[in-house]
Amino acid sequence: MPASSSSPSPLLLALREGTRDCHKSLEARLPFFQAHFDAAAYSRLLQAYYGFHAPLEARLGDYQEPVRAKTPALTLDLQALHLSAADIDALPLCQALPAIKDEASALGVMYVMEGSTLGGQVLKKAMSERLGLDPVSGTGFLDVYGARTGNYWRSFLDRLGQASTAPAAQAATVQAAIETFQCFERWLGQRNVLNQKPG
Repeated sequence: MPASSSSPSPLLLALREGTRDCHKSLEARLPFFQAHFDAAAYSRLLQAYYGFHAPLEARLGDYQEPVRAKTPALTLDLQALHLSAADIDALPLCQALPAIKDEASALGVMYVMEGSTLGGQVLKKAMSERLGLDPVSGTGFLDVYGARTGNYWRSFLDRLGQASTAPAAQAATVQAAIETFQCFERWLGQRNVLNQKPG
């Protein structure tokens, strides 16, 4: 049965459970709501996001529909924040990316990338209030799907619901999602855009 908000697929449940800790770890370190977070810090953070998303989306290739690409929105945001095309081309790109070997692992990566579009709705509002930014001036990535966000998420859940139910495939999807969170957190940490780890 396709996944829906009323009947989550077994794979969705496994993804939620398997990524809970690494999701919380990353979320706790993102600086969006820190008192010192300003437009310059936001620009640095988006530059780091670009450095992760651009090479990862290239690896997703045929597994992801082109309309789900986030890199074009990041590019427009960075241009709105006064980076030139040459500046963007020169940004460091993450090399330590999660492996994408098949449909199962691609779904795990996409679970993280697509799930972030839901949180982006909250962040878009916060950046508007705190920094005076909107989708034209720098928050397009946070609202990358706009009014289609809910529909795109539901269609992705449908895809999860139709995925292989073989234990090995499910384990590969969950592992890929965990690796995506971990690789992303490590990369953002290397770019010095995260809060320090608690403790």
